Amino acid sequence: MITLVQLQYLVAIDRHRNFAKASQACFVTQPTLSMQVKKLEDDLGIVIFDRSKKPVIATEIGRLIIDQAQLVLNETEQIHETIKTFNQKISGKIRLGIIPTLAPYLLPRFAGNLRRHYPEVQLLARELLTDEIAGRLIADELDAGIFVTPYHNSKIREWPMFYEEMKVYTSPTHALFDKPLVKVSDADSPEIWLLSDGHCFRDQVINLCAIPGTHNSQMPFEFEGGSLETLMRIIDKEGGFTLLPDLAVLDLPEEKQQQVKSFDDYTPLREVSLVFSRNFAKHRLLQLLFEEIRANVPDYMINPDRGKVVEWKMK
Repeated sequence: MITLVQLQYLVAIDRHRNFAKASQACFVTQPTLSMQVKKLEDDLGIVIFDRSKKPVIATEIGRLIIDQAQLVLNETEQIHETIKTFNQKISGKIRLGIIPTLAPYLLPRFAGNLRRHYPEVQLLARELLTDEIAGRLIADELDAGIFVTPYHNSKIREWPMFYEEMKVYTSPTHALFDKPLVKVSDADSPEIWLLSDGHCFRDQVINLCAIPGTHNSQMPFEFEGGSLETLMRIIDKEGGFTLLPDLAVLDLPEEKQQQVKSFDDYTPLREVSLVFSRNFAKHRLLQLLFEEIRANVPDYMINPDRGKVVEWKMK
């Protein structure tokens, strides 16, 4: 008879690609885990893992069994969530991934209130790039993510939450500083600072401003990083400009607000969504998280009709 524990062991081995690491993650000894997996293989008359490969990989039939095991475990989790909902008990853990261009500006707005409103809900937030979040959602290493959509992945569900306007942040010494409004064509310039590859906001800026892939910068040095705060400090010191999402400029001091410019061609937006795997079971917790985040961003950001969403990931 197949047990849930055996299914958990299969998923853990597949995730870690190593029996020793899987046993540590499951809080059992390696011999115990290995014995249970071997027993399951013998009972089913198949080989689930190719142990000759390093790291360990699933066989063809093993891949199908592991995928089914994940579905069974998700459905089991759904039973527990159904009971909690019926008893009106709001508790549990949310493993959340959030991109670096949102984390410092969005987390402080809702995380504390979430804990105060639902003290038995534990939020574990981790800063990761978009593709890392998506991969960990599919592997069930995260429960939910917050990143910019559309993402165009059939394995990921998206709940759009709010829409940030994309604005220009310029040095006081740059020509854009004296303009009340900026044209999109002005941003196609070698004096623009960009985040490093892998950040969705970089790709949005490139798509919006039609910056060629071989962009030739005239800035005094190259910057490889994902911190908008660092970009702003570099611009204040070295000149140039960049684009920033709305949340990043909301709390700037008044003197810095003068360095922020809107576009006059149209209003470019980035769509921020709560995302999760299609197999995820904790829908009640996700709904509460969704509502808490929306309640803690400015009301005008909820409206998608105030501009045009700039996509960053092509289909």
